[in-house]
Amino acid sequence: MELQAGLTGCGDGSPSASRAAPEPDQQPPGSPVPFSEVEAVAAGWMLDFACRCLCRHFSEGNRRDLERSRDLALTIIKGLQRKEAQQVKTICICQLLICVAEGKSLDSHFGSDQTISPLENALSAWISLQKLQSIQEKLHEEIKHLIQMQAVAVHMEKGYFKEAAEVLERLFPESVSNEPLRMKLATVIKQKDPYHQFLQRFSFNLLTEKIKYYISMFLNEESDNFLMKEAAKEAKIKKSRTITAVPCNNESETAAEKPLESLQRSHKHSCSLTGQAFWNVGQIWHPHGTKITKRKALQNKNVLQSIENIQEGDRYLTAGKKKQRWSFEEDKKLKDGVQKFGVGNWTQILQHYDFNNRTNVMLKDRWRTMVRLSIV
Repeated sequence: MELQAGLTGCGDGSPSASRAAPEPDQQPPGSPVPFSEVEAVAAGWMLDFACRCLCRHFSEGNRRDLERSRDLALTIIKGLQRKEAQQVKTICICQLLICVAEGKSLDSHFGSDQTISPLENALSAWISLQKLQSIQEKLHEEIKHLIQMQAVAVHMEKGYFKEAAEVLERLFPESVSNEPLRMKLATVIKQKDPYHQFLQRFSFNLLTEKIKYYISMFLNEESDNFLMKEAAKEAKIKKSRTITAVPCNNESETAAEKPLESLQRSHKHSCSLTGQAFWNVGQIWHPHGTKITKRKALQNKNVLQSIENIQEGDRYLTAGKKKQRWSFEEDKKLKDGVQKFGVGNWTQILQHYDFNNRTNVMLKDRWRTMVRLSIV
């Protein structure tokens, strides 16, 4: 993946270019500071604050709060008038965490090329970070290889073996150093075994643990954040105060809550990842207005349908019998069967395990449902 164009442009946001002080004759002492300059400084504080929140929620595995901080970061990045060198690094960290958090979802896209997976975008951000700051060489190589391997493994887990081979070609160009790993991965893809022992050495959990370790170092080194400190002070003050409850009329309280609920719903709609512009490493992180996913207009409907599918248990009609719910044990047998015999060998899996009068077509449909719901 070519990154040189984006990295060359980083010079446009260098401290010398963006922080240059005005000449005395241009800015007389005592004159008011332009509001745009005040806004730029405040935006920098907010971006750093949002990034730190992302780091914390990623480390804690708090998905809901991570999505909230993600939306905040995207909004701030989109509104930046210029990007200083430190801010470009912060944006890279935001992109790394957002893309890794969406790494298992192949329906999420962060650029104009819909074939590029979230983990491939995460790899671009990680390589850029190496050029923007000093990262331990061993840690950088470990995380780089883990992202590359998982970018291939995720496609295999979903049953997309052709796409996995395409990712292999993009991330492991032909070279003497890449050849052994290329050959090994190509063999694993041909075997259509998403649970191959070789892939288990580069698991997604190991990737997230390594990134959490990097996050802890980043937060320890970059501990000076004005907004975070001021917010902590204010929180302590509020905690020390005695809160007195003021009684109010129920009707007036309900009337006051309605506009607030409406405002919250409007804010949630406008700040969600759906329809938000994202940045591109090759374009120096400038938002280009590309939608994050292909079918975002139907996302809420699909989520509701997925929930209904889980609650219903994906029941199927058997010959002359009622719909039969898929049990946890059957799902486990199906996973084990795919791991042992590969995707597509439904008849062989059916003969090897007891699925309570199910057909090979039912196994195929159930596997597709499990892949769609990300429960494989």
